[in-house]
Amino acid sequence: MVYDCAALVLLAAVISLAQTTQPQQQPRNQPPPPGSNPGPSTPTSGVGEAVDPNKYSIGAEDILFVRVWREPDFTQTVAVRPDGKITMPLIGDVQAAGLTPLQLTKDLTEKLGQYVNRPDVTITVEQVRSKKYYIDGGVNRPGEYPLVTPTRIYEALSKAGGFTEFANRKKVKIIRNEGKQVFKFNWNDVSKGKHLEQNVFIENGDHIYVPQ
Repeated sequence: MVYDCAALVLLAAVISLAQTTQPQQQPRNQPPPPGSNPGPSTPTSGVGEAVDPNKYSIGAEDILFVRVWREPDFTQTVAVRPDGKITMPLIGDVQAAGLTPLQLTKDLTEKLGQYVNRPDVTITVEQVRSKKYYIDGGVNRPGEYPLVTPTRIYEALSKAGGFTEFANRKKVKIIRNEGKQVFKFNWNDVSKGKHLEQNVFIENGDHIYVPQ
């Protein structure tokens, strides 16, 4: 019995030592350390972005989720067509573009009231596709970005994952209206609190170019 007890104690000590010496796994989805280059990745597509239902103006190609409480036939995901309309069962075509989610909710509630007793309608924007801007050149994540909320150029560039090694941060350009308007932006100045008038709001369709 003495030998058995000693063996059990020895076995427990070996297991405990093995567990403490195992290499720890790095947690997933950790941001890269400051100053590192995370490499290219796909810009956000607007999925899950917070949209203000009182202010956001729905546009063509946006993806909406229409939820009618306890009415599965009317609950569905719909895309806003190029003509700005969506199609709902029984109701038919409904104008969506140019309305806020709250305004469209009220409109659908009135129309559904002809078929459903006191419909409880909720509309959310699942994907913003109608408003976007583009970032090219010396950034780590160039590409297309959804313009969900009012965004200034400094914030837009921050979302692009930082600059590449040889990016010229002093001569950034915002190209608007197919080149009819060009604005200059000096990241170095604005980051130091200088010439803040350069930090303009991005508009739908703007192209931001960072030379290298």
